[in-house]
Amino acid sequence: MIPFSTVILAAGEGTRMRSALPKVLHDVGGLPLVGHVLKAAQGAGSAQITVVIGPEHDAVATLVSGLDPAARFVKQTERLGTGHAVRMARASFDQSPDPVVVLLGDAPLISAATVAAMIDQLAHGADIAVVGFEAADPTGYGRLLTEGDTLLAIREHKDASHAERAITLCNSGVIGFGAGVLTRLIDRIGNANAKGEYYLTDAIELAQADGGRVTYTIAPEAEVQGVNDRAQLARAEAQFQALRRDDWMAAGVTLKDPTTVYFSFDTALGRDVVIEPHVVFGPGVVVEEGAVIHAFSHIEGAHVGPGASVGPFARLRPGADLGPHAKVGNFVEVKNAQIGAGAKLPHLSYVGDAKIGARANLGAGTITCNYDGVNKFETVVGADAFIGSNSSLVAPVTIGEGAYVGSGSVITRDVEPGALALGRARQDNKPGYAARIRARAEALKKARKG
Repeated sequence: MIPFSTVILAAGEGTRMRSALPKVLHDVGGLPLVGHVLKAAQGAGSAQITVVIGPEHDAVATLVSGLDPAARFVKQTERLGTGHAVRMARASFDQSPDPVVVLLGDAPLISAATVAAMIDQLAHGADIAVVGFEAADPTGYGRLLTEGDTLLAIREHKDASHAERAITLCNSGVIGFGAGVLTRLIDRIGNANAKGEYYLTDAIELAQADGGRVTYTIAPEAEVQGVNDRAQLARAEAQFQALRRDDWMAAGVTLKDPTTVYFSFDTALGRDVVIEPHVVFGPGVVVEEGAVIHAFSHIEGAHVGPGASVGPFARLRPGADLGPHAKVGNFVEVKNAQIGAGAKLPHLSYVGDAKIGARANLGAGTITCNYDGVNKFETVVGADAFIGSNSSLVAPVTIGEGAYVGSGSVITRDVEPGALALGRARQDNKPGYAARIRARAEALKKARKG
């Protein structure tokens, strides 16, 4: 693997998205489009990344900086084409001894393998290497004019002849330049075309005129598709999910109904994990070997230990950490809480800002009252403790190891290990009162209708 520099073009306005958000910040699989492109460049071994952004797209720089603190940014204030955008970034490659790869910030499915294959062609003597694809409908795309394995030119659709428009081999926009080649050619690119823009693709004919060697590779159309509107965004999401599902099943994960499971870009699953239908993984999820995620569960920013069970209809929010063989059952929400090995939260509970000890059992309807309207407080439940159904644990509070809390209790003070805590109001039965209350209610109902 040879080092190379990357220029990512992310300055497009994306007006067809009908959004206040820059186009490249719309996400696929929980990661903005430009983030996917950045990761492909990093995965292929890029030594330096420069991103060309629009004049009011500082949010793009903020996002990219979070993923690559060493990334550089330049602004393209005028929309004068890809050649002009790359010229704005020339300070990042003019003095570089490495090849330069140009990627599009709105093509999220480009793979590191495809970028690496292009770099390999440069390493074997190509001055320019282009990634092309066979288009089902080539309308609007630049056509690759080839002779054997040599790329002669790229003709933009508006400038193409009738015969050239019949070609289905199209330009993906991904172009690699050998060391020094882009510097030599960039200022020679003109704008004598139908749109009056500076096309980076004109570099191919310039290189050919100089006696250079220009090659191409072919990638699947789905991999190099760009996103310009919401329909294309949805198609990119669908393709991303299809790829991830296949990847995980090949890695030993069971998906009971694959098309209903949605993954994030960073979802991590162990071998023999079982995922039932209609499960959604947000960013930051790790599920370890042998765990089961039951149907209709939503998991984000959480860790699920080996052999644990989640759902059905469970929600794990950021900071949820389930130990080995822990159980979080139906209609249970867990947030910022450690659930010990073998602990059980079977149903209808909320557990937030808590530490639940090993083998503890929280009965149906148990909640941790962790928020006073301003501050969050922690609840600690010791190992082997038993919390009766419909109990409220008012934080900050600690339930000792092996303690019992009676059903329906409101616990506001610490409970010693092994103790029984009862926090109920005294029950008072009044004979005959049910009929009197019912009669009063019926009278009120009649009066309101009257």
